[in-house]
Order: sequence, then C-alpha cells, then structure tokens
Amino acid sequence: MSQKVELDDVDLRLLRALRRNARASGSALAAEVGISESTVSLRLKRLRSSGVIRGFSVDIDTSALGIPLQALISIRLAQHDRAEIDAFTAAAPKFPGVVRMYHMAGADDYLLHIVAPDTEAVQSFVLDYLTRYPAVAHTRTNLIYRVEDGTQWLPEG
Repeated sequence: MSQKVELDDVDLRLLRALRRNARASGSALAAEVGISESTVSLRLKRLRSSGVIRGFSVDIDTSALGIPLQALISIRLAQHDRAEIDAFTAAAPKFPGVVRMYHMAGADDYLLHIVAPDTEAVQSFVLDYLTRYPAVAHTRTNLIYRVEDGTQWLPEG
C-alpha cells in the first residue's frame, strides 16, 4: 500500500485536468489549472515519483476491434492458502481477454473484467480458464451493458 500523499488544490485541479485528457500538453494544463508550464512539469514529476500518478493509458473501444462483449466474473477459491492465492494471482491476468483483475475481501476472492466477441467466448473462457483451474470452487458471470467512468471521486481541494 502507498503512503497517503498530501495534495493541495492545485494538485487536485491538475489531476482532474489529466483525468479529462491525459494527453494534454504542459501548456494546455498550465492554462487550465492557472499555473506556469514549469510548475506543471515539477508537479507532474512529484505526483509520479510519489506514486499518485502510476502511469498513463489509452482507453480502447473494444467494440471497434470486434470485441463488443464485456463481463465481470466473480471467483471463489476452494482453498485460501498462500500458494493457491499466489498462483491464481499470477496466472489470471494473463488469461486471454482479461482487462483487469481485482483481488478482494468478501464472499468472492477475485473479480475479473473480461472482453469477448460473444457469449460463447465468455462461456469458453469460464470453462477453459477458470473451472479447469484447480483452486477455483465457484464462478458467477455478469454481462456488462455499458461502462461509464465516475467523475466525482477525486477529493475536493
């Protein structure tokens, strides 16, 4: 776990601007946040080195690639020993179609966000990669109709 980093109002405005457009230039960020471009550069460097900004990624429309279906698959392990957890944690993100994996507390141990071309591919994913995995005791699949990012999760400055 990371240490909590103290952020001021300028840092939060900068993070909000990056959430809207992570490819914005330093000059565009400076104009939007109301600080100099050199200050943007220094603050971005500090936010990256402190771990607040872990990286930059691209949001890909999988439908445009012919992969229109998304699903969330809850997984419960039969055993909770370190070896089983470590093995599944290492293997599952590499299964084809996995977008993101969450290791959780609660009734289920993992949640996999996957993409697939159709429901048959989702079924094959469960059968070929999950139910055949010895540690998996139970799965539950939920199809995703639409994904919308939340916009109000950053704290106020």
